Amino acid sequence: MSDETEEAFSAETENPDASAEMESESDDLMAALRLIAERAGKVILQYYVDAEEIVLREKDDASPVTDADEAAETFILGALNTMTPHIPIVSEEAASAGEIPEIDGDFFWLVDPLDGTKEFISRNGEFTVNIALIEHGVPVAGVVHAPALAMTWTGAGEGTATFSETDNPPMPISVREIPNEGATVVASRHHGTGEKLEGFLATRSVKDRVTAGSSLKFCLVASGQADVYPRFGRTMEWDTAAGHAVLLAAGGDVWTLDNEPLDYGKPGFENPDFIAEGVHLDAGFDSIDEDSEV
Repeated sequence: MSDETEEAFSAETENPDASAEMESESDDLMAALRLIAERAGKVILQYYVDAEEIVLREKDDASPVTDADEAAETFILGALNTMTPHIPIVSEEAASAGEIPEIDGDFFWLVDPLDGTKEFISRNGEFTVNIALIEHGVPVAGVVHAPALAMTWTGAGEGTATFSETDNPPMPISVREIPNEGATVVASRHHGTGEKLEGFLATRSVKDRVTAGSSLKFCLVASGQADVYPRFGRTMEWDTAAGHAVLLAAGGDVWTLDNEPLDYGKPGFENPDFIAEGVHLDAGFDSIDEDSEV
């Protein structure tokens, strides 16, 4: 994306021609992001399919990392730096190594090259490539690609959320109204229990509970296959930004326990507990004991 494109993204104008130009720029951006994510997915699949054994290492924060994480990140950073050389990139593995750029401008990228490393290691397919563009703390564009499932979700503003299977055209998706019989709750495959979660769900009418890995939880809500994703426990901004962008584009949002929209560019890039919803309800936000176990 050129300097002119960056200016188009931040321009505020009621000129119809300018609006059309901005829409075209947005379409071009999302096509590029989808291509970058899918090519990064191919890099990851080389390790996923070809390696007899996936070598796991532990970072300083005790989280897992593999050669696939690092190879995918190298590809994505190269592509984004070529496309938008003036927009800083905060990416998981680089940030873990202390390489964090200044993000005092209007825009920055958030990248998780392989979200769901535990899913990758267990070879269950539920890992994703996450790329999001942040403007003034809000995820304004994002792509979530699941390489092993050959599925991609994108979003860049209200009403633009799409789902596609590789080599097929994107289809529009949106959140749903909560069914009369109750909500479907999606939780983390590895962090889907605890007193906070149970306390929150006790205030809601719940029909079904499902689990999923990585950013797929956001995508299930965005596509109307689930209604709420409560997360109590540590997450980082690069874990959530792309899925958050898709959910926003599908008509949903993500809320902190203070009932405020989740924002980005926080010191340390760590998220508070949050609730991702298709339809926002106040129920449950006052019921959570901050001292209870996750």
